[in-house]
Amino acid sequence: MPAGGKAYTIGNVLPPDALSGADGRAAAALPDIERTVSALGAKVAAARAERGWSLAQLAQRAGMSPGAVHKIEKSGMTPTIASLMKIAAALGKSVAFFVDEPATPDVSVIRGDERAPVYTSKRGLELRNLSGRYGPFLIAGAEAVVEPYANSGPTPMNHPGEELVIVTEGELEFTIDGQGYELAAGDSIHFRTLLRHSWSNPSDRPARAVWLVVRSS
Repeated sequence: MPAGGKAYTIGNVLPPDALSGADGRAAAALPDIERTVSALGAKVAAARAERGWSLAQLAQRAGMSPGAVHKIEKSGMTPTIASLMKIAAALGKSVAFFVDEPATPDVSVIRGDERAPVYTSKRGLELRNLSGRYGPFLIAGAEAVVEPYANSGPTPMNHPGEELVIVTEGELEFTIDGQGYELAAGDSIHFRTLLRHSWSNPSDRPARAVWLVVRSS
């Protein structure tokens, strides 16, 4: 579970904005990168307005053409690092001012009809996100539907952190550190995920659960 340098999974499932492995983490970061890039122009325009400069004045001080500055402000052109450094220096700002992400809110509300799918490599497992943005929070949670006879695969998992699973419908079986646990609707299980563990739905009916992961900080 990669936040804070740690990786965590929900039944070998990564949080909503992550895919498995380094390539997945890079892909998951793309929306954030795109948001940061798209906000660059507005930040440049706002900083220019603070100084009361025209496009031509900023362009002259940055050693760029007014057309280039105009395109950057309108998000019609992504500036090179060199161009961004010139603009930042001209405006008396750091490059970090233009590329830092906004502060993450301390509260996240997810409406019942807006739960996003969570990526999983496991067949027969469907997840819908219950938790806030991946990274700033220590808990990742999902509403899980486990199809009949689905399981986590032949190889038990282990990783830093904890999992708490609350079965709301049907049955689930967990094997943790070699010991089996049978859960029915209303039952829950909480365990440290450094222990080798696996899960399965032993019945011919789908099972539903609330699946929470606490990453190791």
